[in-house]
Amino acid sequence: MKSTKFFVAALVFAFVLSTSAAFSATRRVAKNSYDLIIAGAGTGGISAAIQAARMGIEVLVVEPSTWIGGQATAAGVSTMDDMSRQKSGLYREFISRMQSYYDYRGGKSMGTCYWISTSTAFEPHVGQETLVILINEARRKGTIDFLMSSEITSVNKNKNKITGVTVKTPEGEKRYACKILVDATEYGDMIPLCRIPYRAGNSVSPFVNPDAMVQEITWPAVIHKYMPSVPDYLRPREPLPGYELAKRNYESYVSADGYNFKNTYPVQTPVNFVTHNAYRGLPDSSNPYSYDADKENREYITKTVLNWGNDFPGTYAWNGKRGLPVGYLEDRDLRKEIEHEALIKTLHFIYYIQNELGEEWSVADDEYKNRVIPEAARGLPAEWLEIVRRMPVIPYVRESRRIVGRHTLTSHELLQNSLSYRDGRTSHEFPDAIAIGGYILDLHGANTDADMEWDLDERANTAIVNRPRGPFQVPMNILIPRETDGFIAAEKNLSMSRLAQGALRLQPITMMTGQAAGALAAMAVREKKTPREVHPLSVQWELLESGVNLSLCHYSDVPETHSLNKSVQVSNLYGLVAPNEYPHSVPFNLGVYDDPVWEMAIIKGDDQGVFGLNDLMTTRDIAQILARAQKAAGIAKPQRVSGLDKDKLIARGEFARAVCEAFPMLKNIPHKKGAKLPFTIENNRNAEYVTTLAYLGALNVYMIDGTFYYGRPVTKGEAIDIIVRACVNAVRN
Repeated sequence: MKSTKFFVAALVFAFVLSTSAAFSATRRVAKNSYDLIIAGAGTGGISAAIQAARMGIEVLVVEPSTWIGGQATAAGVSTMDDMSRQKSGLYREFISRMQSYYDYRGGKSMGTCYWISTSTAFEPHVGQETLVILINEARRKGTIDFLMSSEITSVNKNKNKITGVTVKTPEGEKRYACKILVDATEYGDMIPLCRIPYRAGNSVSPFVNPDAMVQEITWPAVIHKYMPSVPDYLRPREPLPGYELAKRNYESYVSADGYNFKNTYPVQTPVNFVTHNAYRGLPDSSNPYSYDADKENREYITKTVLNWGNDFPGTYAWNGKRGLPVGYLEDRDLRKEIEHEALIKTLHFIYYIQNELGEEWSVADDEYKNRVIPEAARGLPAEWLEIVRRMPVIPYVRESRRIVGRHTLTSHELLQNSLSYRDGRTSHEFPDAIAIGGYILDLHGANTDADMEWDLDERANTAIVNRPRGPFQVPMNILIPRETDGFIAAEKNLSMSRLAQGALRLQPITMMTGQAAGALAAMAVREKKTPREVHPLSVQWELLESGVNLSLCHYSDVPETHSLNKSVQVSNLYGLVAPNEYPHSVPFNLGVYDDPVWEMAIIKGDDQGVFGLNDLMTTRDIAQILARAQKAAGIAKPQRVSGLDKDKLIARGEFARAVCEAFPMLKNIPHKKGAKLPFTIENNRNAEYVTTLAYLGALNVYMIDGTFYYGRPVTKGEAIDIIVRACVNAVRN
């Protein structure tokens, strides 16, 4: 209870700092050099900053707007598109902190969207204030400075290595040196500045086709039910030009006598207003009562997001096509014009709700109170400006430029990966996995054959054929460009096909890939390497230590809270040892939040296998595991390990010798200052090997014993934990 009260008190203090109008928990930027500079304070950028700072790194975040949190807060898309059912890492921390806040405020539910109470949603200002707290906590270990209302205008390179940036700030132009640059912008704007090959729509630089198509954008709005009536300053009297066309559009989505959602898909439209509100419903801190999105409670929802029917251009089309031209990403003037029109389309929606549906709803008065009118609102009549001041500060951008990376992820790979361990299939895990997500291949417009990347074997029907059948992993190599050093992608700009981006563009997974980008950047700085030189295991271990889940395979005898869970996940990724039994669950429908087939599989335990932690290991078992571990560590010429040719149970002392022979570099790693042995080591012919591993923390599994028993047999769980920890030390030194 004390921790909850502390968090709520901290959240109130954060509210004072941020005032829901602009992110102001910043410090004066006096430095001119940072380990890491992050362009963009969105979901990916903030996650990267927090993770890197927690690892002791000096970080500068450059953000064009006045808000942090990107699509999840600044754009108002705070209904989490989370179909993976696997919250972990920073994303889980973020959601858990807000759940504590809402629990303290009368037990408010966060399950207020998508017509089901098992969903997750929060108010944008609560999301931003939670991020403020996480940032300030991370500052205890590292540096996070901010330049808000600022933008990187050029990038400095020395041959192929990024060395710094020039930033346009409200105080003028400034220059900063850096070791790593992370692009976490909503559009992938750093990629061309860095002269990195990239994809835009279905074309590739330098031959980018400005007429190729990308997904539509939306300018959401957070609206609230006013009782007894909407204040006059939030009720415009005259519609904006173009309203009649917008009215016909919205009549096809929501009407006074529309349908109720019947818990079946596709949704029958037009829906009624109650059903509309339960699609993107939010908790309401100003409402003393609680509600969720279940059928019996939908009519009580008092806050929701307008993010349905107001995609731009949507039914209006762009030159007869659904979607937007690549010129939206490439041409800043065209971008401004499109975002102006997208904002107006949502303002039409507010007028439609008030005047055609007769509802006492308008923009929420406790979310956005922008001191500066967004540029997209230029030229609007004065009576609309109070509405605009309470709108999200940026639009919801679904598709950006994408780097051409060390690997390009396709929808077919996502499908195969998601089928790991399902219906008796074998593992298709990515050895370099750095995050787990789960979403359908969702494109808003630009989804015809002509819009797809045929060179990546993508077609319009691929969105259905290759739809993931469960959670999927994200490989580290798609964060790293093919050639340029000192650059990491961290938002919707990873190296992937358009369809793969349709599944990786959502808030939960961009937070996870952002956290991975921060860990990768920090390890590159620590190890004095370029990102491409950092071994994935080095990053994976840091993420596992930070509470991130990386493997798709789960075991009943190794729950997430088990001390050996991290090492067992690494074993899964690199195929170090086969478990006693793999999971054999069926695929589930990612498009349905309460798939009954999958729920029954969980009840029956089919989603979990059996690892066999306590099985005793033989010398032959250890020889096979060590050979695979050497390969996983990238050892070009594996060392032959002696004494493993006879098939017998292996004792702890002999096992320690075998591990040190497999990884001879371990003996050259200096002991950390102040390092202590976890147990007493008696004299023995294998004492030097035990001492080496103990000082490296590779024998912590025996810490509880108090002494090292050389002759005791080694179990599978012990062997995997020791070998994985030895492997991590090997790749880091």
